[in-house]
Amino acid sequence: MVAVGSRARPRLLVLGAGPAQVGLLRAARDRELFVIAVDRDPGAPGFAYADKRALLSTEDEADVDRLARAEDVDAIVSPGADWTVGIAARVAHRLGLPHPLDPAAAALATSKQRQRERFAAAGVPHPRALEEAAPPCVVKAPDRQGQRGLTLVRSAHELPAAIEAAVAASRTSSYLAEELVEGPEVTVVAVSIDGAFHPLAVTDRLTAEPPAFGVALAHAWPAEACVGTTQAPVAAARAAAEALGIRNGPTYTQIVLAPDGPRVIELAARLGGGHDAELVELATGVRLNHLALDFALGQEPSVVPTQSPAGGACVLFLVPPEGELRAVEGVAAAEAVEGVAEVRIYRRPGHVFGPFRRGADRAGAILARGDSRDDALERARRAARSIRFVVT
Repeated sequence: MVAVGSRARPRLLVLGAGPAQVGLLRAARDRELFVIAVDRDPGAPGFAYADKRALLSTEDEADVDRLARAEDVDAIVSPGADWTVGIAARVAHRLGLPHPLDPAAAALATSKQRQRERFAAAGVPHPRALEEAAPPCVVKAPDRQGQRGLTLVRSAHELPAAIEAAVAASRTSSYLAEELVEGPEVTVVAVSIDGAFHPLAVTDRLTAEPPAFGVALAHAWPAEACVGTTQAPVAAARAAAEALGIRNGPTYTQIVLAPDGPRVIELAARLGGGHDAELVELATGVRLNHLALDFALGQEPSVVPTQSPAGGACVLFLVPPEGELRAVEGVAAAEAVEGVAEVRIYRRPGHVFGPFRRGADRAGAILARGDSRDDALERARRAARSIRFVVT
């Protein structure tokens, strides 16, 4: 990578201004970068941290390319969303901008089908793809994230609707069926620097029951599911990154701890969308959002922590009732709970909450520290009990 020029305020294009991008946008503001944020939602919360906003679809590559050229940007980054990782890598390549991923690695990272092909070739343990879908299995769209088109199928009568949902959600009108691997889930948050894989945190991924299959309700550190055995999931995440040719940049790898060993569900070559970078900083002192900016700007990344590790830390997501949001009460009381670092509310009055099915249906999050993992979770839950979503 080549570092950006000598502008007093380098111009950074950020693809996305939703809840998943707020952490990086705040870090960019702290570094006094000139930030152009792209999102088609005019109410996106991340716009508050941008110097300039562009109301475009982050998935429209031609528009993103034109915007990057028109704004003469020095760097482009895609935090918290999968598909735009490839767009950012390709636009950066065409414009000669620094970027941690080459277009080939980015293309692999944004396709679940191609990931599995590479994992199989490299011997990375992962759920087996099924030539013919049959329960029990998991059916998913191969090119979507956030549980769009994802269904747990336990009986034959559920299969047609699951396939239909995956095909409807997929950009290529296709679906992927794979064996159901059961066990606790963990996330390995890491960064690669010149091919060296640096694990930063292994967190428990506490998920909801179907029909919100796969939706995280909390990320908790340190992981209780693999106490004393974090080497196995870390090794699996390292093998997955190497199989996809990822030599630089942050990665977020979801892993199921099956009875016969860890299985890689998927790897995202980006910052996690569930405030994982903020959780890493809260837990370990490593400023992962700033590391992502270092990569985007072509600067030397550093994994040196800026504070002492916590005993435990977590992100607890808020699940709202159904209805039209009128007000959110109790935020100040939640923020006053000992150990609570931040309370984030995603939606403004007027938003309509539907049934809880996907990650996008979550209403907010609480980040907390504690003397232990369970202490952090207890503090976050105490704070959550103070918050009330008033809906009609």
